[in-house]
Amino acid sequence: MRLGVRLAVDPGDARIGVARSDPSGTLATPVETVRRGKGDVRRLARLVRDESAIEVVVGLPRSLGGHDTPSTRKARDLAAQLAARIAPVPVRLLDERLTTVTAEAMLRDQRKGASRRAVIDQAAAMVILQQALESERATGDPPGELVTVVAAEEAEVADE
Repeated sequence: MRLGVRLAVDPGDARIGVARSDPSGTLATPVETVRRGKGDVRRLARLVRDESAIEVVVGLPRSLGGHDTPSTRKARDLAAQLAARIAPVPVRLLDERLTTVTAEAMLRDQRKGASRRAVIDQAAAMVILQQALESERATGDPPGELVTVVAAEEAEVADE
């Protein structure tokens, strides 16, 4: 098991839940909920720096059948933007099916309304990160799919 803090991101349409691990990679805890929109990637990059994270795990929402959805594309786009901003810190995509359901079950009797939704986003990120940590402990390998950073020149050529 590698030593160092990892961050997890649970991307949603309105909010992005963020969680962190302890330096030993044993336990995931909630950090904050970032409002989706202008400045969200900048804020996430700041959290990576502030926490001295060695890696970021981004939840990849797929359908129950394992297929990509419109949310999957949005998560991949966010992961690519974040990877470009925080390189060389690696960003990995991890299947996050049912993490929000698990988070809601954990918090069922707690807060109501908007504050509850923000906490659910953080709890979902925590569930994603805990799964990643357990996977790495079991296999010895970093979990998920590594996001490759495309250089600006390559991106321009690809767009032509």
